[in-house]
Amino acid sequence: MSYCVNCGVELESSLDSCPLCHTPVINPNDIPRKKEAGPYPVEKGQVDKVRRKDLAILTTVVLGATALSCLLLNLFVFPGTMWSLYVIGICIILLVLMTPVIIYSKFPIYIYLLFDGIAVGFFLYLITFNTPGSDWFFKLALPIIVLITILVEILAMLLHALPISFISTGLYIFVEIAVFCIGLELLIEHYIGSPKHLVWSAVVLTVCGVISILLATILCTRRLREAVRRRLHF
Repeated sequence: MSYCVNCGVELESSLDSCPLCHTPVINPNDIPRKKEAGPYPVEKGQVDKVRRKDLAILTTVVLGATALSCLLLNLFVFPGTMWSLYVIGICIILLVLMTPVIIYSKFPIYIYLLFDGIAVGFFLYLITFNTPGSDWFFKLALPIIVLITILVEILAMLLHALPISFISTGLYIFVEIAVFCIGLELLIEHYIGSPKHLVWSAVVLTVCGVISILLATILCTRRLREAVRRRLHF
């Protein structure tokens, strides 16, 4: 049983207004309630993305300022050895590595890989200013860098020109590991003046050769290739 909110007359549940003062009878459950605002905003804000150009400028300024500051400290505060060359070389390598990501990405990947090799070679060349001689760089370090750069360029070309799969990529990598180890041992023997013959690289060549033959067989045999893909889920 309900009562009129104005005069207090007892009302029946079927009445829409008070029979005495004609005040409308309103059911509290029918009154629409306003949704209260929560403690957190409903709409999510969005932060503007950092432009690549601005990020490139910031990165270049930071690396350039770091290299220049270390060079000035080395010349005027700590002039004992040219330790700043290490910092300058590392800044150059970082700048070259980040170029395709945040600075400029329109060159082919082969150009960036070549620049990476040149940057690493330049860094090692800076080290020669703090060593008694530079024979180790020209006779050993530089040929190794050239060998690695060529192998990486060849791998990038194979992955770009040929169909890519887990098996084919593994085949290319194992072949290049064998070639690199053979070249590395021959370069070391040439640098130290010992007779050129394969020792430890022959073991690596044997292992990589067996794995490469296995992967090549799987690639050439369709049933084996499909069975390996089903069992290894790739």
